[in-house]
Amino acid sequence: MTFLNANSMRRMGKKLLGATMLSLLALSPSIADDPSLYGPAAENAVSGGRLNMGLLLEPPGFDPFHQAADARIRLSVLVYQGLFYEGVNGQAIPLLAESYEISEDGLVYTIKLRQGVKFHTGGEMTAKDAAYSYNYIRNPDNGSPGAGDFSIVSDVEVVDDYTIRFTLTAKNAALPMALGNKYGAVVPAGYFDDENSKNRINTESVGTGPFKLVEFVPNSHVALERHEEYWEAGIPYLDAIDFTILPNSSSMLVALQNKRVDLVPLSRPQDVQQVSSFPGLTIERWPSLAQTAIDLGSELEQLSDVRVRQAISLAVDKNEILQASVGEYGTVLGTMVSGMQDTWGLPLDEVPMQGPDIEKAKALLAEAGYRDGFSMTLTTINGFDWMDPASVTLQEQLAKIGITLDIQRVDLGVWVNNFRSSEMGFTFNDWATQPDPNLLFYRHFHKKPDGADFRNWNNDEASTLLDEGRAESDPAKRRDIYNRFQVVLAETVPTIMLYSPDHVTVRSDKVKNFTQHPTGWYFGLARTYISE
Repeated sequence: MTFLNANSMRRMGKKLLGATMLSLLALSPSIADDPSLYGPAAENAVSGGRLNMGLLLEPPGFDPFHQAADARIRLSVLVYQGLFYEGVNGQAIPLLAESYEISEDGLVYTIKLRQGVKFHTGGEMTAKDAAYSYNYIRNPDNGSPGAGDFSIVSDVEVVDDYTIRFTLTAKNAALPMALGNKYGAVVPAGYFDDENSKNRINTESVGTGPFKLVEFVPNSHVALERHEEYWEAGIPYLDAIDFTILPNSSSMLVALQNKRVDLVPLSRPQDVQQVSSFPGLTIERWPSLAQTAIDLGSELEQLSDVRVRQAISLAVDKNEILQASVGEYGTVLGTMVSGMQDTWGLPLDEVPMQGPDIEKAKALLAEAGYRDGFSMTLTTINGFDWMDPASVTLQEQLAKIGITLDIQRVDLGVWVNNFRSSEMGFTFNDWATQPDPNLLFYRHFHKKPDGADFRNWNNDEASTLLDEGRAESDPAKRRDIYNRFQVVLAETVPTIMLYSPDHVTVRSDKVKNFTQHPTGWYFGLARTYISE
């Protein structure tokens, strides 16, 4: 039986990290060198104060169990916690868990829980709450987008007041990372027994995180306050955080200049350049586990033909889209996010169907019966600034092979509904992964019902490889499996990974010790403080 606790996981982290992640994290040495939960501890931190953060992307809800949008996850990770934390070093670090054991056959995980953890409602967290929460998530009838991550969990049971046991039907090397809080969290047992709870969780706070939700006013703001009974003494440093939802980048810059907000993420290079002349501000650039992508839903007649999807892939000039979208603030991708390329990525010179190759693309379209081209709608999302210049650039690129794009902008909530109902069509996407290939690929691309197959790809070979990759614990064998999967992904084109954007943040000089997690989620605010 293998036994791991928080300290041993931290020691293992850097050994398994991979050269690319190390080099990217070198951009921010404090992140690379410190394995602490939520980022590095601060020396001589000042407690108190209210931070104002400006956001362009409003979460369509605050429900970590049923709401899939990355805009929700970025904030809710401060309010809700899972058993493990997504360490920047690529390892799952115990969070609400204290330690765990893995059986010799790899099918049973026995997890000791941290004691003395209080919910925002005042009650103490026990094994009953943890088992209830994960049994709720893994039940597909409950509609959690994370259910597929637990499809091979056959049982979650209480051993004693502070111990739970996960029993699997097959090995899953990524289980600890899946027990984070991207989808789901530990909440009081029985919470969802009330039929109104799915609405209430958008306005009330029932997590264990360092902050609790106080107010969520759509089209206005989200207010968080310190969880006074948080289990780590002295954390968080801030009394409160106000997330102000701003309508556009211009208003974001005005708010920065007028000191209405203290911290913002920026995605447009012209905004970064403009801010550089503002006094009293610091611009910081952080590594990324995010990707922008073009998704090709095979429910559309034209896109159901693999030759059409291949033609589109060959017509796309990824570097041109990168430059139009974010300039130098990103890295062109093959089939893996930049922060995991050296560790898990298919070598870039081995990725098939990469463009631009206009003549080959035209030949494939003609072979598919579209010699004269066709028209199609490209869906983009309001508030994602990069999508506007990217859509014009993509429109020009596909026109070269006879495909006419009509651009349709929708709100994030509409897009998420299309995504979850597997009616994505032809669309841009923007999402971050936890640092494990199973969590990047399985739910998105495995056939239903084990995966969600959002793009209606329905690829047997890919699904078999994803099953093998999830079960394999040997890193070298696992990488070989995922390399073979990425070849299938690139050859048959259910998605086109474009680039990983750098995370760029701008903060007032009074904002101290903020670090941006490579997922793009705002974990680092738990250790941020204000010093006037």
